[in-house]
Amino acid sequence: MTTHTTRMLIIGSGPAGLSAAIYGARAGLSPIVVQGLQPGGQLTITTDVENYPGFRDVIQGPWLMQEMQAQAEHVGTRMLWDTITSVDLSGPPFRAIGDSGDVYEGETLVIATGAQAKWLDVPGEQELGGKGVSACATCDGFFYRGKKVVVIGGGNTAVEEALYLTNHSPDVTLIHRRDSLRSEKILQDRLFANPKITVVWNKKVDHFVGNPLAGGLTEVALTDTVTGESSEIATDGAFVAIGHAPATELFAGKLAMDDSGYLMIEPGTPKTAIPGVFACGDVSDHIYRQAVTAAGTGCMAALDAERFLAEREFAAAKEKVAG
Repeated sequence: MTTHTTRMLIIGSGPAGLSAAIYGARAGLSPIVVQGLQPGGQLTITTDVENYPGFRDVIQGPWLMQEMQAQAEHVGTRMLWDTITSVDLSGPPFRAIGDSGDVYEGETLVIATGAQAKWLDVPGEQELGGKGVSACATCDGFFYRGKKVVVIGGGNTAVEEALYLTNHSPDVTLIHRRDSLRSEKILQDRLFANPKITVVWNKKVDHFVGNPLAGGLTEVALTDTVTGESSEIATDGAFVAIGHAPATELFAGKLAMDDSGYLMIEPGTPKTAIPGVFACGDVSDHIYRQAVTAAGTGCMAALDAERFLAEREFAAAKEKVAG
């Protein structure tokens, strides 16, 4: 067992965690990033990225994360491959225990564990991921300009995705397994008033049909939840919109969360209720969920961590002089 100590401990290695690492390293905090189960975060399973600033051409998600990691390491970040299994937030220092048995201690803690899209777990979903099947209309809707798309779900996420997609597609179909939506009434009113959107009720997706190697998704196979009748909808793109699950299990009972499990922060900041502990990226953001917003809040977390440490040192020096 090894104990690793740092002025800034970062859990998670997506855009939020790595941006925090870059800013923390440049501030001389010698950050440690514990990469977790999915090093690089959700972008490592995203193919084409067209909306990250600074690149005129489409780039690949895994490449972008490799570059971010290389930049973080170049300025002085230590990247460690481990999965945190428990945390002690009674510090500082704040302690995290890895699956390896190693202990990580940080004078500040940046939580950037992210969130995962919920999937249907039906045949074809994984094989056609990025080839017609997506979980983010804001990320991928642009690729379906003028094409037919479907959205699967019935809550706020699904309705918002369907409405957003009308900016690109003239033919959006919302598929819901029940006969009424769970979304807010104002969103439903906007949905039903939009002539580009058709709602298909009482249908669940059985499987996605298409060829991952040639052409991608071609149709969605459905089953009627009332009659059991089978049907298909031809489509160029399918957006699974049944919500996201933030990776916050480690912090249950230790940090405040909202009803969906997202970490609660002081509005406009990455500050949690515990001084010195910061949350950034999708683990605390259920609204925007973009790489660029995650990177921005990672920067904010590092800057606030630096200020927290400076204030502590100033207070300690002042007390020493007074003593």
